[in-house]
Amino acid sequence: MNQEERLEKALQTLHDYVLALGEQAGESKEYSERLWQGIRQSEGILQELAYYHDYEKFLCRYRVAGYTLADVLVWQVDHFKLYMDRPEEMNRYRTPKLLLAAFDTMLQMETDPLPFVKKMEGESGQDAANG
Repeated sequence: MNQEERLEKALQTLHDYVLALGEQAGESKEYSERLWQGIRQSEGILQELAYYHDYEKFLCRYRVAGYTLADVLVWQVDHFKLYMDRPEEMNRYRTPKLLLAAFDTMLQMETDPLPFVKKMEGESGQDAANG
């Protein structure tokens, strides 16, 4: 197998991974395909996905407006913690759903980071005046 074939095989593995995460999260195949196409077009986010796929942890090398994928995920968990405190909502924001949302947010941040930066700075659970 030559280098190009190995690359295509790796991309197919990541494509299948995104589709599987989407299915686990209850997302439509269209959403998962659209997300995959965005990830594939972003070298930094693609590298983050590949690392997460292989090691189940974040590489955190790629940043948008100073934020890593882990920063986005932490913000999302904090933002949605009210849902997680409710028993009927506990499965609504499972790991696959939060993970996909973090990748989706990073893709959107590549285009227009300011709205997300404002939300993350304004909605963090930290008291910035005393921090």
